[in-house]
Amino acid sequence: MDIHSKTIHQRIDWVLEVAQRHSASYCSPEEFLARERYLAEHPSAIVVLKCMDGRINIPVATNTPPGIIQPIRNLGGMFNLGWPHLGEVLANFVHDKVTTGRRVLMLITYHFSRGDKHRGCAGFCFDTEAAIAHTYAIKRQVEHVFGLGHGTVYPIVCGFETDDDALILHGASGEVLDASRLAPGAESTLSLRLETLFPDMPNQVRHDLLPLILGNIAHIAEVKRAARTLDIEHREWMMCVGRGFDFLHMPNLALIIGPYSPDLADPSGGGDCREQYARRAYSG
Repeated sequence: MDIHSKTIHQRIDWVLEVAQRHSASYCSPEEFLARERYLAEHPSAIVVLKCMDGRINIPVATNTPPGIIQPIRNLGGMFNLGWPHLGEVLANFVHDKVTTGRRVLMLITYHFSRGDKHRGCAGFCFDTEAAIAHTYAIKRQVEHVFGLGHGTVYPIVCGFETDDDALILHGASGEVLDASRLAPGAESTLSLRLETLFPDMPNQVRHDLLPLILGNIAHIAEVKRAARTLDIEHREWMMCVGRGFDFLHMPNLALIIGPYSPDLADPSGGGDCREQYARRAYSG
């Protein structure tokens, strides 16, 4: 359905229906048992810092059951651990997992398009290098707060290429592992490649990172076989402020502003190329 051609009342009804379907699926016995089974095999907690762009759906891109990966979304994937609420959210998340004996894998993401830079991140005005630099700054903050030894919290800078939905892992020494360059059946060598990429990563965390990459390889193969629209124009018509919008993973739908920055005026308007998208959302 072309939601942009509908009246505002039809759009609201549609959003409520999407939320209800998401809730019913998440609460189903099958999904609950799938989560429990997955966590029994892969106990590391996974949190992803990412842009609000609806194309960046990490559970779908990695074939991971819904509810395993904890998303923290904000416009452009812009974060600062100096923001009190963000610091509180991450500290509480880590503390809750650590008290049950679990480690935390933290993916700090940026996104871009190989086919057209203007399908990249509008939050950074389509400047991928600036987005990468920002993710590395966040990684340094995470290491300052949770430790450089990476024994409990392991942060990884991770790209997301939106044409193929491919994960791109940045290693400790600058090496890159691009899932779109890996063929199905790479499991036999992938564990060793991850060990080379992240030599200080605890074995359990590496074991729990492996299915994300294997799932992504399988998902990329499905994407390449399917015909889908790549020319995504930013026509967001909703603005969401806060958390709890995990069901809104559709392009051209919503600007999601996390409640993390003490100054919401900047992510809501921005004064740069982000402003045009915010204005469209306000105008409906």
